[in-house]
Amino acid sequence: MSDDPLERIAAALERMSPAPLEAPDFSTAGAYVWQMDPERLEPVDSVNRVDMSLLKGIDRARDTLLENTRQFARGLPANNALLWGARGMGKSSLVKAVHAAVQAEHADLKIVELHREDLTSVGRLLKLLRVAEARFVLFCDDLSFSHDDQHYKSLKAVLDGGIEGRPGNVVFYATSNRRHLMPRDMIENERATAISPSEATEEKVSLSDRFGLWLGFHPCDQDEYLAMIRGYCDAYGVEIDEDTLRAEAIEWQATRGARSGRVAWQYFTDLAGRRGVAI
Repeated sequence: MSDDPLERIAAALERMSPAPLEAPDFSTAGAYVWQMDPERLEPVDSVNRVDMSLLKGIDRARDTLLENTRQFARGLPANNALLWGARGMGKSSLVKAVHAAVQAEHADLKIVELHREDLTSVGRLLKLLRVAEARFVLFCDDLSFSHDDQHYKSLKAVLDGGIEGRPGNVVFYATSNRRHLMPRDMIENERATAISPSEATEEKVSLSDRFGLWLGFHPCDQDEYLAMIRGYCDAYGVEIDEDTLRAEAIEWQATRGARSGRVAWQYFTDLAGRRGVAI
């Protein structure tokens, strides 16, 4: 071992620094999850998703996101998209269903899931994706920020891309229960206590403005809720008469205190189990 202190420090830093990441063979899978410790793109053999035909009551959002994704897959300009609104109304399901539909037409379209807590590493992820031949939907589910959360600064690298710009082969889709990605009471509190209220929250609130598409999801009515369940029954071969389905489904949603696509699926799961039908 060298006696030179500078050489020893250099060797130690070399051991501590991570080795350059290698991109996986993107021909082996259509979906990946960005993992940390160590950083890597983990292929997903089977994506947890439903067919787009089973998503009810979100026709406008479906058509808009589908066309945007098709444009992107063809190498044409496309917008980043924020899917926001009511819980359990199919925001993340739509992203995955749209990817499946467009990938059937364009095999080189991949989806990469990025967890909100890993946003600080997004620069290194984009560096990997930038040099790949495939095209990528970068997907972050349930995106939101608290008052002192600094992750939103990393998100700007995805939306704006810094000096390099967002990679031309990457588009970013995110879901959130909040249109402005942070709680309304925090927005109002910062405005009320700031010396310059108009500037206090501009940096955080304007983050959502960087999404070219805002797709809103609203609570479903009873007819839509029942139509969702009937669609699941028809798709999976669960037989039940309309009166029984209506009575049971309404009672189920009453016990949950809400109607949504998620509640409809939960009732259908229970129904299929009672009828001995595998799904």
